[in-house]
Amino acid sequence: MGIGSMRKVCIVDGVRTPFTKAGTTQAGARAVDLGRYVVAELVARTRIDPNQVDEVVAGNVIQPGDAVNVARVIALRAGIPDRVPAYTVHRNCASGIQALAEAHMLVSGGRAECVVALGVESMSDAPFYVRREVRAWLTQMQRMKTAMDKLRHVTRFPLGKLSPEIGLMLGLTDPVSTLNMGQTAEKLAREFAISRTEQDQLAMESNLRTAAAWDAGRLDGEVMPTFPAPKFEAVRRDNGFRADSDLEKLGALKPVFDRDNGTVTAGNSSQITDGACAILVTSVDFARKAGLTPLGTMVDFAFGGLDPSRMGLGPVFSTQRLFDKHKLGWDGIDLVELNEAFAAQAIACMRAFDSKGFYDREMGGAAPPGAPDWERTNVNGGAVALGHPVGASGARIVLTVLNELKRRGGRTGLATLCIGGGQGASVLVEAQP
Repeated sequence: MGIGSMRKVCIVDGVRTPFTKAGTTQAGARAVDLGRYVVAELVARTRIDPNQVDEVVAGNVIQPGDAVNVARVIALRAGIPDRVPAYTVHRNCASGIQALAEAHMLVSGGRAECVVALGVESMSDAPFYVRREVRAWLTQMQRMKTAMDKLRHVTRFPLGKLSPEIGLMLGLTDPVSTLNMGQTAEKLAREFAISRTEQDQLAMESNLRTAAAWDAGRLDGEVMPTFPAPKFEAVRRDNGFRADSDLEKLGALKPVFDRDNGTVTAGNSSQITDGACAILVTSVDFARKAGLTPLGTMVDFAFGGLDPSRMGLGPVFSTQRLFDKHKLGWDGIDLVELNEAFAAQAIACMRAFDSKGFYDREMGGAAPPGAPDWERTNVNGGAVALGHPVGASGARIVLTVLNELKRRGGRTGLATLCIGGGQGASVLVEAQP
């Protein structure tokens, strides 16, 4: 099927859980639970017949060992019929966008009419691993035949390797560049001469924007309450943002990733977070026949690759691909969601978009589009305030930009984020007029 004959793809509606700091109010909910909450709520809100769902696709990074195809388990637990297939995708921080991209390809290519796409992450549930030496020792112990052999083997236990490896730290470290994600942000801060004050200023604005959005009720419809174990008490709001954020408090925090000369702190970085977001993706015909009024259309998406040590610049590469393909610039975009993995990373993207030198070196001399207007970017705050549940953030930023376009009467939006390992993802959407 040629691109000219591809079908328009509707985003009907979406919903997310509160985004909560790992180890806090939703720590008792596994990835399966968080995903089940949003899928069941999405079906209830849209009033679609679950039998009409053709596929469920879930983006997830820290894939649970007891639910390895977490999409399938979520679908069944949420009441999607057995006959509906489901699969899980993983593109690090863009796993939620990858789920939407899969839904887009299924629907636009005529392989499906109705797809539930979601992103989900329980970072509270990140595993601890026994080290290889301990694993080898345990394996050998299981092969011992006699009690005496086992007793001798006990004396050879590798005590020095007893401390576990922390799965989250392994996952947030790039094996190619050997840098953790915070170190890549420090690298961009140096490359683009981004001061600590500039980073803290963005972090403060992100927190205050999120606080203002909640106070004004702008996030009420986007976020559903959850009742996670063990207390089953209602969790109704994001809990990572600070309504009292100011430069003095942020300035008092010490650098985390380069303690001697660094500028990246816990306050100007995204938080480790639990959350999920589900979105209903359909064809235009399906939406019309089902009596659904879509939020808008998913026009297109793009991914880009770059040096893993500068992964935070990924949005520049993926967005430029969309701009080139659709002959767009920032003047054609009403609202932007640029995921704030780190304040330094978000600022570096803004500067790269505006840098002729960067475009000469990295984009073959193409004309830079300029920086997006900050007053139209992350208008309800970003990941520095909301947190970054890595598998869910991509879906969240697409839902957020469409909801805000609807509220403002805007037309075109862009959602973009960087991806650990050196990639970027961007999604172009249009709101329903």
